[in-house]
Amino acid sequence: MSEREELIQDSKLRWEKNAEHWDDYMGEESNRFYRELIRPSTEKLLKVKEGQTILDIACGNGNFSRRLAQLGAKVVALDYSSKMVERAKKRSKEYLGQIEYRVLDATSYEDLNELGHKKYDNAVANMALMDIADITPLIESLHKMLKPNGAFVFSITHPSFQTPGVRTIHESEDINGEIVSRNSIQLFKYLSPQAYEAIGIKGQDTPHYMFHRPMAYYTTLFFKAGFVLDGLEEPSFKKEKGESQFEWNEIPPVAIFRFRKV
Repeated sequence: MSEREELIQDSKLRWEKNAEHWDDYMGEESNRFYRELIRPSTEKLLKVKEGQTILDIACGNGNFSRRLAQLGAKVVALDYSSKMVERAKKRSKEYLGQIEYRVLDATSYEDLNELGHKKYDNAVANMALMDIADITPLIESLHKMLKPNGAFVFSITHPSFQTPGVRTIHESEDINGEIVSRNSIQLFKYLSPQAYEAIGIKGQDTPHYMFHRPMAYYTTLFFKAGFVLDGLEEPSFKKEKGESQFEWNEIPPVAIFRFRKV
């Protein structure tokens, strides 16, 4: 087994271990991060129309799959964690006529080929590509799976501001007799792709792998596969008065892209 294959397999096993904990935590509505940042901007870029067929990649417990069904779409949803797909089916009983859940590996050309060609109006992946060890098979396969002019909308931790080892810094300064506080971040590496371990949700069984890639890594792969970038959102939390935690209101924690097949 190659180093790439070992990394993919290890990553899958870790998600299988964490699946039930993630589902219990996310529940039906997911967390504030998803509700306030990911979903609104994703829906804005995806522009779901009733009757469309949409591919939901790395669907987790099916939160967004169900939302797509509510908007009138037919959904094919996949995840490589069988436990996560099992949980998604249990939560989606009233939508099973609109949602088809499948256990498939998004790093496998063979698995992706099972999904068919020129079948999907659009595709989506919420906070997943930075958790996938090799995204090349997915991007190349998507161009075949999407209908002409079809779009792929995906969100990831912001590559420019959420690098491995990033530090959050709080500074206070006396300016003309007034104490002014500022929050900032300190980066050490950006350009080099890197795999690292992370805890996404407190209490999860084991750290999962995340894969830092600079912006150009993504754009190069998509452009080479025949996509154009025609949408980008960088949402941040609204500033709340008196908030004591680090405030991501001027530094976006996520980036949401729309690449369109040409």
